[in-house]
Amino acid sequence: MIKKIALLALAGTLMTSCVSSKVHKELEGKYASLKRKYRKTNDKFTALKRANDADKKALAQLEDEYQKLKAERDNLEGKYNAAQANYNNIKDSYDALERNSSAAIAANSKKNRELLSKLEDKERALAEERTRLDNLQRDLEARSRRINELESLIAAKDAKMQGLKNAISKALRNFEGKGLTVEERNGKVYISMENKLLFESGSWAVGAQGQKAVRQLGKVLGGNPDIAVLIEGHTDDDPFTGNAQLSGNWDLSTKRATAIVNILLQNKQIDPQNLTAAGRGEFAPVASNETNEGKSKNRRIEVILTPKLDEITKLLNDI
Repeated sequence: MIKKIALLALAGTLMTSCVSSKVHKELEGKYASLKRKYRKTNDKFTALKRANDADKKALAQLEDEYQKLKAERDNLEGKYNAAQANYNNIKDSYDALERNSSAAIAANSKKNRELLSKLEDKERALAEERTRLDNLQRDLEARSRRINELESLIAAKDAKMQGLKNAISKALRNFEGKGLTVEERNGKVYISMENKLLFESGSWAVGAQGQKAVRQLGKVLGGNPDIAVLIEGHTDDDPFTGNAQLSGNWDLSTKRATAIVNILLQNKQIDPQNLTAAGRGEFAPVASNETNEGKSKNRRIEVILTPKLDEITKLLNDI
């Protein structure tokens, strides 16, 4: 009887090890793909912001060109007015000469025709310049409106992320001082939960307090379907030797991140497509691993919330 039980236990262990290895490889592949996608999205957002800055600079250059062209138009108008006054003087002289000499009248008439021809040319040039300035003004106004829309959209995204941060802080205030922090940086919200709130040493099973905190977080995320959620598992640099089912800290951090995802997915309002689970092992510490306090801070789950940038991308493409 004892031999049968031992054989069954051995078979179970081998089956569990195989399944764990397969799951680990699948998670690693999925994480690598999602990480590339996340980096591309982040790079795209950075490129979009650079494009926005370039457009602002181009707008300023166009405004400067507009002012120069306006000054040139004013100069042409001044020359036109001076020519008109000259014409009036010549016409007066012409009238006086007409009374005294037919020869002088003929000469002044020729001069008058030449002056009229020049005035007509200047009027045509001035009309063309006015048309060009009007078109430039309309283009500047259209670009300015689109840039204002873009700035308003970015400001709204930032305000939304700040509001989301405040809502999460409020929802998780009962866990403050228990290894949980919430902060907003560079338009993203970062929620850090130390392992003392979530896991026992060497385990990826979330404890009761940790499950409560994650479900509270899920209630807020369920009401924000346009937010991308990245869950990262982190460890300290102590080699992992506690469980034969795990290959090391990479595996442990990945399983812990996946455990958080599974709890969040219990909330049906959360779209699974918005979630990404990633294991970072010991390679993204926030403190020195030379002290126990530092190691404790490094053993954590980080939840990174990022706004989706589809609207901003579309608006930038239209500028």
